[in-house]
Amino acid sequence: MMTDDQIAESLRASNVEYRELEESHHRLDMELQQLLKHHVLTPQEEILKKQLQKDKLGRKDRMAALIREHRASFVRAGTPG
Repeated sequence: MMTDDQIAESLRASNVEYRELEESHHRLDMELQQLLKHHVLTPQEEILKKQLQKDKLGRKDRMAALIREHRASFVRAGTPG
């Protein structure tokens, strides 16, 4: 049975949506890290922080769903994965 990391690597190579989600997740993480460098956030920055966190989580959830779908397709096909 393939691990999640192995499936993610396979999806990086074969699935455009997964790659785009991963890149977007990384960009959001970088934006969030930049924002969190401020010692005190303005109300607008707090809203931005929450939105970045929500968007980042949404992408992570979709990536996890793609991994589950990939694993399920192997199970249906009767191949280890």
